[in-house]
Amino acid sequence: MLIEVKDVSKAFKKQQVLKDISLNINENEIFGLIGPSGSGKTTLIRLIIGAISSDSGSIHVMDYSIPNLKALNVIGYMPQNDALYSDLSGYDNLIFFGGMYQMKKESLKQRAEEVLALVELEKDAKKKVTNYSGGMMKRLSLAVALLHSPKVLILDEPTVGIDPILRKKIWDEFYKLKEQGKTIIVTTHVMDEAIKCDRLALIYQGGIIACDTVGTLLSKTKDNSIEELFLKRGVKEQ
Repeated sequence: MLIEVKDVSKAFKKQQVLKDISLNINENEIFGLIGPSGSGKTTLIRLIIGAISSDSGSIHVMDYSIPNLKALNVIGYMPQNDALYSDLSGYDNLIFFGGMYQMKKESLKQRAEEVLALVELEKDAKKKVTNYSGGMMKRLSLAVALLHSPKVLILDEPTVGIDPILRKKIWDEFYKLKEQGKTIIVTTHVMDEAIKCDRLALIYQGGIIACDTVGTLLSKTKDNSIEELFLKRGVKEQ
């Protein structure tokens, strides 16, 4: 396994957000985290990248015990809310973040052009981000996450606000990255994206209610709908 989350819990003040979460994520797979708003998806993502610490349990990414700043060299992270510098151009944002990753100058310039082309921002590369639309900023955030060719790519709602044609192109790139040996973790509310993953973890009220391949999960429903699994759990909880 590439990532191990074992018995992890997290509370903010008196509110329990995650309780006894355990997950194993394999090398070279696309792993989806799905669940309603407030279920704990983003908190789990922030724990895996080491942005916050768990109250109990352990997390390992490759050979790193998280949190560990060195792990950021192998992780590409795209947050739900864009973390960009609005007074810089799209290209200059990439150069700045590439410097943080200590990428060499010439390879950084080439890579910046490559990821800008991937997210179809090459024509807007010199525009200041303050003049970008919401969808353009989302695409630039994805480019930043891909910039240093990380082994693990962690994306929190990566295609929100992106048109269907570009969304397909981005998913095609995910498949190419997987073929190159990358591991991708995606959170999403979009069910037609969820079924593109190799495996899914369904998060509900801070716990994992199911984790398996998409085919196995769908076989447990009557209408081949992931939503049905959440509805069943909701009825049981009432």
